[in-house]
Amino acid sequence: MALYCAISNEVPEVPVVSPSSGAVFEKRIIEKYIIENGVDPISGKDLRVEDLIEIKTPPIVKPKPPSATSIPATLKSMQDEWDALMLHTFTQRQQLQTARQELSHALYQHDAACRVIARLTKEVTAAREALATLKPQAGLAAPAAAAAEAAGAGGAAAAGMSAEVVARLQERATALTQERKRRGRTVPDGLVALDQIRAFLTLASHPGLHSASVPGILALDINPSDHSRLLTGGNDRNATVFNKDTEQVVAILKGHTKKVTRVIYHPDEDTVITASPDHTIRVWNVPTSQTTVLLRSHDGPVTGLSLHPTGDYVLSTSTDQHWAFSDIRTGTLLTKVSDASGVSLTTAQFHPDGLIFGTGTEDSQVKIWDLKEQSNVANFPGHAGPVTSISFSENGYYLATAAEDSCVKLWDLRKLKNFKTIQLDEGYSIKELCFDQSGTYLAIAGTDVRVYLCRQWQELKVFNDHTASATGVRFGKNAQYLASTSMDRTLKLYGIE
Repeated sequence: MALYCAISNEVPEVPVVSPSSGAVFEKRIIEKYIIENGVDPISGKDLRVEDLIEIKTPPIVKPKPPSATSIPATLKSMQDEWDALMLHTFTQRQQLQTARQELSHALYQHDAACRVIARLTKEVTAAREALATLKPQAGLAAPAAAAAEAAGAGGAAAAGMSAEVVARLQERATALTQERKRRGRTVPDGLVALDQIRAFLTLASHPGLHSASVPGILALDINPSDHSRLLTGGNDRNATVFNKDTEQVVAILKGHTKKVTRVIYHPDEDTVITASPDHTIRVWNVPTSQTTVLLRSHDGPVTGLSLHPTGDYVLSTSTDQHWAFSDIRTGTLLTKVSDASGVSLTTAQFHPDGLIFGTGTEDSQVKIWDLKEQSNVANFPGHAGPVTSISFSENGYYLATAAEDSCVKLWDLRKLKNFKTIQLDEGYSIKELCFDQSGTYLAIAGTDVRVYLCRQWQELKVFNDHTASATGVRFGKNAQYLASTSMDRTLKLYGIE
């Protein structure tokens, strides 16, 4: 059996064995190692030269000692260098093994730390969600809290519309009417032409705005003063503010205890308003993501929401068969009126001037109300099934309505009659209608998304990108883009590339 040096891996000329590790070494190499390190190179334990045990082997015939000037002397010098190299290589191998062990331990610690961080992050997220639910209620403005307290279990008591409020409504309506007359029928600068609408393509699809565990986006609005910001309400009980230009979520508004079915972006402030079947309406400050006012105007799920042109009041409808008019600054319920027909109200929308508004009912009626008189001034029968959406044109003359009868009816508010019915395919579900800001185009969201040219009521474009029913649709500034939401959990943007 051949003996090999544990350091040089060569047959030793003078083999010795270490009593510490039992390994065999070349005597001259191990002695040098012990002199430098004082330990066994294998076991790492203390070792002295005297402890080495020489192994008896047949003598090796060596040449005569070379002289310093001979070739053998040169070879001896090279041998010494080789021995030193072997010692260095062995030390490097040991250090490499130690480094590998330390790295393995560090990786294990890193993996354990990542698991701990993930668990803590999950706990922090859960705590924040709980805080977001509780903090808005605790931090409401005093007037809003007082109004909520007065509401009790049966809804808030109406404070009444003061002469000052009525004067503000009339002043705003007069100013808007005069402004509309000045504009006349002129088309706004930069309005997208109908041929460009026909060329619209899907520019983006954003599926990550709401939770995937409870899929579905139920409501949509666009910030009138910053058309890059969109607001969505979801089945996950949250409202989300999204910037389409940066493709970043600006804020997630948590507080409702049920799904968010109606959303409005305030035209002049970084404020949004949301409504839910949890019987509440919340006014939010977007930068802080906190509720500033909590309205409890109804005894049932809130089904309709519309902001008055003054930006200070909100109209709401509910399955409790009432419509309510509330002050979003103070949280005060100003008036609450019952529908005489005794059926649930399904939707609501202010006329552009703000003095009249429309509501839809469960029994297919569309009703026009005078806000100052708080009375029903006109009814538009003709639909079959609950009314799902109504929308006033910016020109103030047209009203578009939809119900669960697969058709859109256009009404002339001057003549109080239906002058056009757009009949869609049988079984077509219509969820929302929306005129653009100029009243030139009408968009329909439902089984798909469609755009019509007003006055001619000609179909310009159909978008079939959603994999489920579309629930919301809005035009961007000058109809330069179109946005839609759907039960497939996506927000889609259409425009020209």
